Amino acid sequence: MLGQGGHVALARLSLLLLLWREATLIEVPQDPKIQQDMKQPPTIIKQSGKDYIVDPRDNIIIECEAKGNPVPTFSWRRNGKFYNIGKDPRVTMRKRSGTLEIGFRSGGRPVDYEGEYQCFAANDFGMAMTNKILLRVSKAPLWPKEVLEPVVVTEGSPLVLPCNPPPGLPPPFTFWMNSAMIPIPQDKRVSMGLNGDLYFSNVIGQDSHTDYSCNARFPFTHTIQQKNPFTLKVQNKEPYNDTSYNATDPYGGRKVVETTPMFLTPSGTESSKMVLRDEQLLLECIAAGLPTPTIKWFKKGGDLPGHKVKFDKFNKTLKIVSVSEEDAGAYVCMANNRLGSIRHTIYVEVKAAPYWLDKPTDLVLSPDENGRLVCRANGNPKPTIQWLINGQPIETSPPNPSTQVLGDTIIFRSVQMGSSAVYQCNASNQHGYLLANAFVSVLDMRPRMLGPKNQLIKVVENNRTFLDCPFFGSPLPELRWFKNGQGSGLDGGQYRVYINGTLEIKKARAEDEGTYTCVASSILGKAENQVRLQVKEPTRIVRAPEHESVTRGSTVSFSCKVKSDPSLPVTVTWTKDDKFLYFGWRLKKDDDSLTINNVNEGDEGTYTCTVKSEIDQDSASARLTVLDRPDPPMDLELSDPAARSIRLTWIPGNEHRSPIREFMVQFEENRWEPGRWQNLSTYPGDLNSVILQLAPFVNYQFRVIAINSVGQSKPSNPSPRYKTSGAAPDAIPRGLRGWGSKNDNMEITWEPLLDLERNGPNLHYNVWWRLKDTEEEWSNVTTEGTKHVVHNTETYVPYEIKIQARNDFGPGPESNVVNGYSGEDKPTDAPKDLRVSKVNSTEVNVHWKSVDPSSVLGEFKEYRLYYWRESSLVPGLSVRMENKTKGFYSTMPEPSATLTDLVPYSKYKMVMVAANNRFEGPPSNPVEFTTKEGVPDAPRFFRINRRSFDTLYLEWDKPLEPNGNLIGYQLKYQTVNGSKVVQSHLQTFLPNATHFTLRMPDRSVHYKFFLSALTQVGTGEVYAEESPHFANEAYIDQVDIATQGWFIGLMCAIALIILILLIVCFIKRSRGGKYPVRDKKDLPLDPVDHKDQDGSFDYHSDEDNKPLQGSQTSLDGNVKESDDSLVDYGEGGDGQFNEDGSFIGQYTVKKDKDETEGNESSEATSPVNAIYSLA
Repeated sequence: MLGQGGHVALARLSLLLLLWREATLIEVPQDPKIQQDMKQPPTIIKQSGKDYIVDPRDNIIIECEAKGNPVPTFSWRRNGKFYNIGKDPRVTMRKRSGTLEIGFRSGGRPVDYEGEYQCFAANDFGMAMTNKILLRVSKAPLWPKEVLEPVVVTEGSPLVLPCNPPPGLPPPFTFWMNSAMIPIPQDKRVSMGLNGDLYFSNVIGQDSHTDYSCNARFPFTHTIQQKNPFTLKVQNKEPYNDTSYNATDPYGGRKVVETTPMFLTPSGTESSKMVLRDEQLLLECIAAGLPTPTIKWFKKGGDLPGHKVKFDKFNKTLKIVSVSEEDAGAYVCMANNRLGSIRHTIYVEVKAAPYWLDKPTDLVLSPDENGRLVCRANGNPKPTIQWLINGQPIETSPPNPSTQVLGDTIIFRSVQMGSSAVYQCNASNQHGYLLANAFVSVLDMRPRMLGPKNQLIKVVENNRTFLDCPFFGSPLPELRWFKNGQGSGLDGGQYRVYINGTLEIKKARAEDEGTYTCVASSILGKAENQVRLQVKEPTRIVRAPEHESVTRGSTVSFSCKVKSDPSLPVTVTWTKDDKFLYFGWRLKKDDDSLTINNVNEGDEGTYTCTVKSEIDQDSASARLTVLDRPDPPMDLELSDPAARSIRLTWIPGNEHRSPIREFMVQFEENRWEPGRWQNLSTYPGDLNSVILQLAPFVNYQFRVIAINSVGQSKPSNPSPRYKTSGAAPDAIPRGLRGWGSKNDNMEITWEPLLDLERNGPNLHYNVWWRLKDTEEEWSNVTTEGTKHVVHNTETYVPYEIKIQARNDFGPGPESNVVNGYSGEDKPTDAPKDLRVSKVNSTEVNVHWKSVDPSSVLGEFKEYRLYYWRESSLVPGLSVRMENKTKGFYSTMPEPSATLTDLVPYSKYKMVMVAANNRFEGPPSNPVEFTTKEGVPDAPRFFRINRRSFDTLYLEWDKPLEPNGNLIGYQLKYQTVNGSKVVQSHLQTFLPNATHFTLRMPDRSVHYKFFLSALTQVGTGEVYAEESPHFANEAYIDQVDIATQGWFIGLMCAIALIILILLIVCFIKRSRGGKYPVRDKKDLPLDPVDHKDQDGSFDYHSDEDNKPLQGSQTSLDGNVKESDDSLVDYGEGGDGQFNEDGSFIGQYTVKKDKDETEGNESSEATSPVNAIYSLA
């Protein structure tokens, strides 16, 4: 327990430490001027080691270097006494240094200078000293002369050959060799111990040698001393047979007594070892026994430190390189063989020479400042601390009221000028010592500015900014900052002043620009400096380059748009993979981008745009990936040939950064189409070996094309040719059919086999046919063509047909039986009782009686209805007569159907025929009907003009198809405000009205108009228009020229002149013309009728041959309607047919005999002409 005095001492120490912590230590800057002017006690900067061993063949150099201001002077002590260097001519001291050089050119022995040396460096402010340097001269003594008797040992016994090297300085390295200077082999059985002895756990016959020699190598002299060799003789009871030796049985099968393990070293069951901290720990256990024991290591109470422990000499040596306190303990080595085991415990004790915990450092103080020196060291045992001042024990120095020693700490309070000194701390125990020098320098110096004067600093807006003002002085000056020479010091808020004089502006703004002054002041004076600050806009990239993937040969651009302060010049540089680019015709740079033309693979990489100003920079990068078509595959090989397959293998080419998606295999054969490459098959891009399916009788060669996202590679070089053997055809001819081109034949046709389907030479076709549903024999023919005609057949009878291909290797498979028919003839019967019902404005129901199926003389196709519009019932409305057709398929005895899309209020005529695939039969009775009145079409046009500021003029024309008698027009109009209807109006007009004038009460009103025509049935289709918009409301007088009198008069005069000219031309033309006379019974000509060259008229329109759009199911649901093109019936008494079986020109108006003079036609009157004659 501490007494009252101890508590008081602790309290005083705590108070002093607190006061020291509050003191501010001076950190002297490394400014050359300050270092030159500042006085400083000596500091040792270089010295020789404590244990200094030198080579006797060299001069002796003992180092001692120190610095200080003024330059220190040096002195030496040897063996504790002052060493007068001047008295010894062999000893010199280097200039401006304390290093000693001892030379032996003039004689003398190095061993005479062995001893303990210590260097002292002193100036006006103190004295520093080095460690005590123990100088020793290296020694390499000779091996003592001795006569060694031969060593005789029984086979299987242990043996130790001692080395006992002579003591040297430093100790030598030992090793064993034979007379041929070959190292003695060492293994689990034979090894060298730490002391240099050679240990045999058991000897064998092969150990008998006469030259076991221990060698000692001395490192300083680089010499090797060799001991006289041992002669080893191994005795055995039985003769030794060399041929019987092997590693697993070294005794050659002889009976040798086995022994349990025993330790050769160390002896006994326990031993101890002391090792110093940070040194190397070596523990050794070597055991004898037969069989050779194995060694294992353990640590009592814990595991071996695996990260530090290493085993050597076949586990006989345990090594810990750098020992620490936790490595102390009991280590157990165990030796065991099959007869037993033994253990030995080694107690390891770790001691420690002193080592630093807190080494004292130099202390610079200002007058009246406080400070402390701390010297803390540890060791085992605990070291003692001794303080010295200028090399003398501090207890014997004159008392200093400002200094107090408290164990390992010296406290300085209110130091004064003249109290500078060098303090030494010595920490020592029985294993060594530590010595450290630390000076205390009391310094006074006026404030000084260390940085450049009147700096201009440019910073980036909104950045954290530091304005440096390095200064020094002792005592430490107080520093303050001012802006523009006004106000109080800057500190707090936006500003922060650091102890080193730096002013921080947390976020620089435009208003922070100005001149800043830093002032350092102390009791010795003051100094100041100025910094001018300019705040600039940041330099940044506003449109950065983006990653690009482009194909080779294309053009790519990288953007780099920059925004910066206008007053700061900027430079834009481009790099590729951190290397500068060189620009030329391919690489071009402008202010905002980099363009690369004709991109190639070498352009791939990372492109970085860097923009720099004098104060900041910005950069952005983008990756360019160059894609290209893949290289062609290489090294095509054929393997595994078979009758119809072969394996193709290739090596893919470079894919150029776009993975290969597929491979296309092509082939060329030199028999049918030599030189033409054809696609055979495609395969996934991860394959490079495939089996190709081939056709017989083809001489192949192959090539491969690689395909990626960019495109196809060039084809590979062709593979060797491979010829497949022939075979009978596998394929059946396609497209087999039988049809009649005449009414008494049947043409059998088919598609020829493809070249690769021939499978062999001399390809022919076997064709068979017979009447269907009979037991007749097959008729057949063999031909090389693709057609065979069967003659003298009945009209439209069914046949069975089949076909087979064959070549020189045999016949192929037969086809399935196909049904064919002989040729068709013209139907003989006409539909009967054609009539209509339920006639409305656009539709009519049609009824008729069907023909006998046998009269069709072919495959029944349809009932074909021909109909045309004769005239309109609207007075004065002329129509164009246009033949139309519509087909109906029905097998009912009395079919019916609906005819749609008729024009209302019109007169129609119709006639019907039966049709097969080639011909039409005779026409039915003609039928005439009229459609009912309907609603009219929309007016032909509807226009709205603005005649004046408040007037709209509306005009229109009658509908093209009134579909009845017009009774008037209906006009509905409404005012519109945006998309909202505000007000609606209705106006009606007589049928002859074609215009209307509307006065607008509000000139800004917008109207929407809806105009429709009326019949008795109702309102027709609506024509919608909107009133025109005007850009502004200013009235512009717009006059309709068509209403002006002068314009009307001019037009009338022009019309009169044109009429007179037409009359004159007509009279002149009529004098030489011939005029055909139409028979009175002919119908009056429609104004739109077309006159032929011979004076006849044709009622056919240009649309006669257009297909009828759509078809409609009959009313009873049993009639199938089909659309067909209008088929013109031709004139002629025998009703000849064209190629598709229809009449040619039959439904045209019959020409009058007077109109057809010179035409000797014998054709009969058509059914339609008969209808016209009845009209």
